[in-house]
Amino acid sequence: MSYTEHAEPHLESDVFWMEKALELARQASEVGEVPVGAILVKDGKCIAAAHNQREQSGNPIAHAEMLAIQEAAQKLGNWRLIGTVLYVTLEPCPMCAGAIVMARIPKVVYATTDPKAGAAGSLYNIVQDPRLNHQVELISGVCAEESSAMLKSYFKNLR
Repeated sequence: MSYTEHAEPHLESDVFWMEKALELARQASEVGEVPVGAILVKDGKCIAAAHNQREQSGNPIAHAEMLAIQEAAQKLGNWRLIGTVLYVTLEPCPMCAGAIVMARIPKVVYATTDPKAGAAGSLYNIVQDPRLNHQVELISGVCAEESSAMLKSYFKNLR
């Protein structure tokens, strides 16, 4: 597996799906959630989509990735999400990275890094740890500026 940081040019399909995830992130921000969106794609079709819902639900694990993984597993009737690609606007945290590995998601594309909690290449790299039973192909930097600006604006407005 490989990690490609800020690979240019990005695939059109990666940009297309990341723009959809960014729309979900905007929706999260509008309802007072940290603006993170996630979409799981299989065979070129969205099978699950979610944004952060921790504040609304009072649930600490209601991250966009966790919700999308759960939805996809229910739709597919299988916890193994083989043949999928996860698009997420922020680098997954350790909890989400663990779920990605457990769900056997083969590829993750994320927009911007998370230097405080990132577990897919920056602070940690759980998803590519060779000691685990599954490693993930990573691509970062797709629509990074837009995602980063949205997150910075959200946190600036909180303070």
